[in-house]
Amino acid sequence: MGDHKQRMLSGELYRDNDPELVAERQRCQRLLDTFNATGAGQDQQRRAVLEDLLGAIGEGSWIMPRFQCDYGSHIRIGANSFLNYDAIILDCAPVTIGDDVSIGPRVQLLTALHPMEDHERRRQRWESAAPITIGDNVWFGGGVIVCPGITIGANTVIGAGSVVTRDIPAKVFAAGNPCRVIREL
Repeated sequence: MGDHKQRMLSGELYRDNDPELVAERQRCQRLLDTFNATGAGQDQQRRAVLEDLLGAIGEGSWIMPRFQCDYGSHIRIGANSFLNYDAIILDCAPVTIGDDVSIGPRVQLLTALHPMEDHERRRQRWESAAPITIGDNVWFGGGVIVCPGITIGANTVIGAGSVVTRDIPAKVFAAGNPCRVIREL
């Protein structure tokens, strides 16, 4: 593992134009091109691509096309989970999705961070990343955005269109921009 990949996975600043990272993203994009081009009824081909692309995908889990991610290999999905159409996962850091998770259409899980104050580093394409963890039996409505470094507890529901900017505990309904706990479940 090269220096920039190691830095990326440990949450340090790294350069996204590092040749090793570029090559891994290109591999990912080739697999996504194949996955997203599959037709109705090509379930076995889709599953084979996902098994090659992702770090792990549990039994009975499924992703609907169109699916987009950066690397794929940093995504781990438990058993019996479902990602609906147009999911976007920027997996510059690990993304862990538990068992029995339902993710609505056009949800975005975004691990990438960019320097806000240091304009020179931003121009030089330095960035960092923070992991996202989603517990078991979580449900996201459509269009949810989860920001870097977030953990969402088990048995929680996140309302459609929410922007999750801080951790959400287990067994709650949370919604809004920024997302906040509405009530316990």
